Amino acid sequence: MVYKLVVLGSSGTGKTALIKRLLQNRFVEQCEPTVNHLYEGQLVVDGEPCELAINDTSGRELFRDLREDCIRWGQGFLFVYTVDSIMTFVDMTLFRDQLKRVKGTSRVPMVLVANKVDEAHWMVNSDMGQDAAKIFRVPYVETSAKTGQDVEQAFQELVREILRSQDKGRRFTPCRIL
Repeated sequence: MVYKLVVLGSSGTGKTALIKRLLQNRFVEQCEPTVNHLYEGQLVVDGEPCELAINDTSGRELFRDLREDCIRWGQGFLFVYTVDSIMTFVDMTLFRDQLKRVKGTSRVPMVLVANKVDEAHWMVNSDMGQDAAKIFRVPYVETSAKTGQDVEQAFQELVREILRSQDKGRRFTPCRIL
């Protein structure tokens, strides 16, 4: 099975850098603005190798329709903001609203990621991120694409969220009477 992951967030949050850190174990200082790019790779989650297809989306409003196509395609969503920008944090609500509208439900596998935790000046502290994750009812992970801190953990947690949602679907699927 291939897990279809979508990375969402405002421009400049390090979405591409997180993906490249995960798949290539390297940090890319400067990335060209992404329109849409699909990466493929593997990740071990709880001892099991998992195939990943990761859609790196644009955070720019200009590409809203393309982002909606990615949302339709995806199974799980990494919502990325940066600790040094309050606006990227506020934008999480807009991305979540778009996700709920496109998917038609709020029960979608998702992980909230605070990136750039290696930065000295935080405008969004850990408590704010944890509170938002509680409101969204999703896991919260603090990462640094630069140092590699907890990047793998963020993607592992997203795969776990997808697996949990599939288990719930199977558990509550009513039997069909023929």
